[in-house]
Amino acid sequence: MTEPLNAAPVAVHDTPLPDKQRRLIALDDAIAKIRNQIATADLARQAQGKPIDPIWFHRARTAQRHLYRERAELLADGGAGHSRSRMKDALIDILRARHDPEVWAELVAEARARSQVGDL
Repeated sequence: MTEPLNAAPVAVHDTPLPDKQRRLIALDDAIAKIRNQIATADLARQAQGKPIDPIWFHRARTAQRHLYRERAELLADGGAGHSRSRMKDALIDILRARHDPEVWAELVAEARARSQVGDL
């Protein structure tokens, strides 16, 4: 699975990822890269006693902030919640078709009561 000199895990399966998920992974990598650069600069500052270049630091933090914003927009776009919502809709359609109207009304009433109490 892994080579002694390369500890990176090998992919178990080769299923292609959706573009959105690929972009999220790329954003996470870019954010981690900037975070590591800032940490490295801070360690060098501590070791050498020299201040971090404020212009570079400002640019790095600004780039990081833009990446975080893009990541948040991708996540707020619907993403996994959208597919989960479709699955819930399909489940509701299946259950509605399998129960008579009286039982369905009881189930809906119980679901409303639970959602208002916060038991879900």
